[in-house]
Amino acid sequence: MTSLFLEVCASLIGWIAPYAVLCHLNGHRGYEWNCRLVTLFHGILVVCVTAYIGYVDGPWPFTHPGTKNTPLQVTALVLSLGYFIFDMCWCVYMGTEGPVMLAHHTLSMLGMVLILWLGESGIESCAVLFGSEITNPLLQLRWFLRRLGRYEGLLGDAVDLLFVALFVAMRILLGGYMLYCELSSARPRPVVKAGGVAMYALSWVFMVDIARFAHRKASTRYRRWQERLKLSNGHDGKVD
Repeated sequence: MTSLFLEVCASLIGWIAPYAVLCHLNGHRGYEWNCRLVTLFHGILVVCVTAYIGYVDGPWPFTHPGTKNTPLQVTALVLSLGYFIFDMCWCVYMGTEGPVMLAHHTLSMLGMVLILWLGESGIESCAVLFGSEITNPLLQLRWFLRRLGRYEGLLGDAVDLLFVALFVAMRILLGGYMLYCELSSARPRPVVKAGGVAMYALSWVFMVDIARFAHRKASTRYRRWQERLKLSNGHDGKVD
């Protein structure tokens, strides 16, 4: 465990360092901009690593939950644990996130600590990381577009649509199947199964918020379309 603790500390330093460098070189953009750049890099990195773990290195998470952790799984979890500690501290200090996101970070960190301590169930944890982080780059892209004033338009709509589709597919549908495989298998420990239920329940909390956002945005787009249609008809009528 001492070795794992040192690895997590090294991972934490490894995430703080690029943030500090970005703040020094790109300070005019602000702290949140630079933190989100680090978040974007973590999302891309962990998706690539966990995709390789699930599809190439194995084992298949839907059929082998509860198996012993491999060195690559441990590396992925250590990398992400260090990042989540960094991001949690940043969010709490800056006061940028609400209780739901802080609960997500807390559950994620506790889950990774538990898996590293038990030395098993790393494969399904990496699958959960993959499903959770695959939407993260889109979330960051949406934020950057808003800050640059380029969100209102076709590109912003495409990012939002892809984000919602990926969230539903990965975290609700595949996540639900992953939870079913976890609960129906005799290998994972009860505490790991309980953690899986908690994470999936939190995904549904996010899903409700996303559904409300999608409804508001669709309603706004529909109203604007109706207004443009009325203006177009009125203009045509004057020409006639």
